[in-house]
Amino acid sequence: MSANVLSEIRQALPNLSSAEARVADAIIADPGIVVDLTITELANVCRTSLSTVARFCQTLGYSGYREFRMEVAGALSREAAERDRFGLADSDIGSEDSAADVVAKIAFHEVLAIEQTVKGLDTVVLDRVVDAVVGAGHVDLYGFGASGLTAQDLQQKLGRIGISAACSVDVHLALVSAALRRPTDVAIAISHSGLTAETHHTLEVARDAGATTVAITNSPDSPLAELADFVLTTRARESTYRMGAMSSRIAQLALVDFLFVRVAQRRDDVAVPLRRTREVTASHRIAARRRSAG
Repeated sequence: MSANVLSEIRQALPNLSSAEARVADAIIADPGIVVDLTITELANVCRTSLSTVARFCQTLGYSGYREFRMEVAGALSREAAERDRFGLADSDIGSEDSAADVVAKIAFHEVLAIEQTVKGLDTVVLDRVVDAVVGAGHVDLYGFGASGLTAQDLQQKLGRIGISAACSVDVHLALVSAALRRPTDVAIAISHSGLTAETHHTLEVARDAGATTVAITNSPDSPLAELADFVLTTRARESTYRMGAMSSRIAQLALVDFLFVRVAQRRDDVAVPLRRTREVTASHRIAARRRSAG
């Protein structure tokens, strides 16, 4: 199962029936109700049947409500322990929170996003993506909005070690590049939701052109993931005051770092391009002013 059942519920939400979605929404709003309520009581609260709740649990991969309930209880316990580590009574940011509270809560959520991404990461798939990137003639990167920042970050990193990589946040230019991909190329698309139409379209074009396709997403069952030969999954959630792609962006950047370092490990000559790129930009650094002793 996933590193965090609550993240699994959010990821499954787009593919649930309307009745199952009511169960998911109720649990997302207050996960504690699973621990407090029997399956009959939960069905009544969600205005649905016992069979719908059971089917919801099975959709997530559990044998039934009892196993699901135990997993939710464990997830809540682990999250409470993490909040204690940050000295937080709760993790939701409110309009009356102090600056210190906001800093602590954002740090909690971003650390949690990275930790859960690490726990849920399939390193076998990661290394298969690394193999594809190392052997690629060219790497195309697609991402729009906040995910475009992650795509640009990976493009900059790959460029520093001499790998041909391109990223355009203009969808027209991205589509032109995607249409010119070859079977020797790799196309990597980044989208937290996996539902961004522009990202889906560009990866689809690259796939049709013959490129090896990779999706980096928080939703492994999303339309974007269905297009990809390989899927690398983040584990992050956003809520009120954190909907500006904060935890999701941190999780994406961490995953990109995992990918980049594994690629760099495979490049015997990595020190040469790194030294050259460092030297060529050295003249654009302002020399530090030394304070006079007097």
